[in-house]
Order: sequence, then C-alpha cells, then structure tokens
Amino acid sequence: MPNLNARALRWNMTDAERRLWALLRRKQLQGYRFRRQHTVEPYIVDFYCMAEKLAVELDGSQHYDAAAIAYDARRTAFLARHGIRVLRFPNADVFRRPDDMVDLIARALQGEAF
Repeated sequence: MPNLNARALRWNMTDAERRLWALLRRKQLQGYRFRRQHTVEPYIVDFYCMAEKLAVELDGSQHYDAAAIAYDARRTAFLARHGIRVLRFPNADVFRRPDDMVDLIARALQGEAF
C-alpha cells in the first residue's frame, strides 16, 4: 500500500520542490529517473534516483534550528546505512543557482564524491 503521507506531499509540494521537479522529471537529467517524495521507511525523501541510490533534499528555514539539524543528521545516517547518498540544498538555491544544483546532482549521479 502506498504511503499516504508521501502521496499528500506530492500533491502539496513547495515552490522550491516544484521548481526542482521541473528540472528532474521525465529523465531530463542524463536519462536518470527520479521519484518525488519517495518513501524509505520510516522517512520520505524529497527526490530519489533508485538507479544510483541518490536522495536530493531541499531544506527550508525549518531545517536550521538545533533540533532539526540533529534530526536531519540521524536521518542522513539512516539513509547512509542503507547505501543511499544524500545531497542537501537550501530552498533558495533552486531559485538562485539552479544550473549549479543540476550540475552537482549530475556529478553525484556519475559517482563523484560530494
């Protein structure tokens, strides 16, 4: 059964998520398929490429207080234990430097360290 929270998040994406999704959807990035709001129990990642086990997270202002930073660190460690690499970007980067973001994502898909 699909995760209902993930489904709700797909229907209610932030402006930043919508903007990045427009750049990633339909295999636009070197033919890689991304999923949005993909469940990796018990978490939901913003964007996920299964072929390369790469998660892309967009962080709004709520991610920068001490509790959120600790939560994100635990979440990233959990994903890493499952072989998933995580790229994090502030929401503002989608609007200020989308080409740089896409370049970094493309390099990560090619196996470059980040």
